[in-house]
Amino acid sequence: MRAHHREHLITLSCASVLFTAGYALQAFAFSMPGLVRDWNLDAQAVGPLLASAMLGLMLGYLALSPLADRIGRRPTVLGCLVVMAGGMALATLASSVTMLGVIRFLTGLGIGGMLACTNAIVAEFSNARHRNLAVAIMASGYPMGAILGGSIASSLLADGNWRDVFIFGALVSAAFLPLAWFLLPESIGFHVHRRHPDALARINAVLGRLGHHAAEGLPAARDSAPKPSLAALFAPRLARSTILLTLAYFCHIMTFYFILKWIPKIVVDMGYPAAQAGGVLVWANVGGLLGASLLSFLTYRIQVRWLVIGAMLVSTVMVTVFGQGQTSLGGLATVAGAAGFFTNAGVVGLYAIFARAFPTEVRAGGTGFVIGVGRGGAALGPIVAGFLFTAGFGLAEVALLMACGSLLGAAALVFLKQD
Repeated sequence: MRAHHREHLITLSCASVLFTAGYALQAFAFSMPGLVRDWNLDAQAVGPLLASAMLGLMLGYLALSPLADRIGRRPTVLGCLVVMAGGMALATLASSVTMLGVIRFLTGLGIGGMLACTNAIVAEFSNARHRNLAVAIMASGYPMGAILGGSIASSLLADGNWRDVFIFGALVSAAFLPLAWFLLPESIGFHVHRRHPDALARINAVLGRLGHHAAEGLPAARDSAPKPSLAALFAPRLARSTILLTLAYFCHIMTFYFILKWIPKIVVDMGYPAAQAGGVLVWANVGGLLGASLLSFLTYRIQVRWLVIGAMLVSTVMVTVFGQGQTSLGGLATVAGAAGFFTNAGVVGLYAIFARAFPTEVRAGGTGFVIGVGRGGAALGPIVAGFLFTAGFGLAEVALLMACGSLLGAAALVFLKQD
């Protein structure tokens, strides 16, 4: 197998483990109707369960991703897979809301640590020309887990109960453990940075697996290389990038999650059954995948930062159009798909920018910090929209205000200095 084919296999392997992460995050949403019925839960009990996984997710980004810069990307990914598989297996044994909440929190930790680690692995095994495409392919595994997982979960729920959704997730995560063990080597950049006594032997072992010639020695150590820590992200060299990228991600993700979280309400307000919201959400996710794919290919000709700025500006327009209201469910699905196209293109493009903005020494930790703090926008967006609706604003006004998140994100990227 040629060297570049082996590197593509690493990218696909990372996309595969992110597929399990996407499914694991949505598993509770898939199983919630059956869970509510069996345990006779009300909205007050469901809220903390929804929040528990998201809290674990944010802490996973912030706590586990810096660990990958210290002990390595490979062991962190394997550990996250173990946590996810174990968490979903334990969820089948839950007998109370509190117990299930704790289990979902722990599962969220594993999911949160996964994305930053795989982002770093793909960035460090891809050359400069193909890096943006590789990162986009890797990131596509996450929504694919939600899209295909929803179809699989629907089939499971038709013939079984809500615990089957978690059993399937646990089995899939466990099945990907040997795949990750054999196909995901430790990044060469990590070995160069950590400089263990046998670093050269480890690097040559990886190079041999990839079909490259052995290296004769390690490159000279960089005295100015940042040490893996939170403080390093705010040192003079990186502070500007860390702050602007966190602001851009936070603001844009508010707009992105406004679309995803409020579609069910809008469908019901149009007079359709709540069950039909799933089809509209699928089109929003499909649009997102297409947008991410197109953006990644355009990076061969246009600088990724300007592509993301453009995607965010059009996202501002499309989310505003989304709020103008549609006369049919098909029209809403079309507009939701178009909005998803540009909003998710911006999100995936940001992942590619993270890979370039942070050096190897702090790449996983930097990515995890930006996403972890930025994910606050995912929680804040639907909440702000809810307050605006409660205050008497109509859909058109709320959508216009929420669309400004993408506009602010684009403005932050204009001031980002990046080659």
